[in-house]
Amino acid sequence: QVQLVESGGGSVQAGGSLRLACLAPGGMPAGVCMGWFRQTPGKERQKVATIDQNGRTTYVDPVKGRFTISKDRAKNTLSLQMNSLKPEDTALYSCAAAVSQSCGIAGFVYWGQGTQVTVSS
Repeated sequence: QVQLVESGGGSVQAGGSLRLACLAPGGMPAGVCMGWFRQTPGKERQKVATIDQNGRTTYVDPVKGRFTISKDRAKNTLSLQMNSLKPEDTALYSCAAAVSQSCGIAGFVYWGQGTQVTVSS
C-alpha cells in the first residue's frame, strides 16, 4: 500500500503560480510511473503530467510549457510547478502512483485525497 498526501493548493489570480507537493510518508515507490491528475465536477479525471522511473516526463497539451513535474526521492516527494495559471486550470489536483513503469491511466492505483486549485480571472 502506498500512501500519498498532497499539499500546496490554493487560490490565485490568472498568471500566478503554485507549487503542488505530494508526499509519500512510507517512501516513494521505486520503478513505477507517478503522475498528477485533475478533475472538475461533471468531467472525467484528466491526466496532467507523468514522470517515469527514468525521469521521462509527459504533459497534456494545455499545460505544456507552463507546468513542470519532478520528483525528489530523498524527500519522498513528487512536485508539480504550475506557472502562468489560467482559470481553466481550476480543479482538484491529485497525485497518483502506478503499479508498474507504464504510465497508462489504468495502471494508477494509489491516489492521494487531492488539493484544490482555484484560478480567478
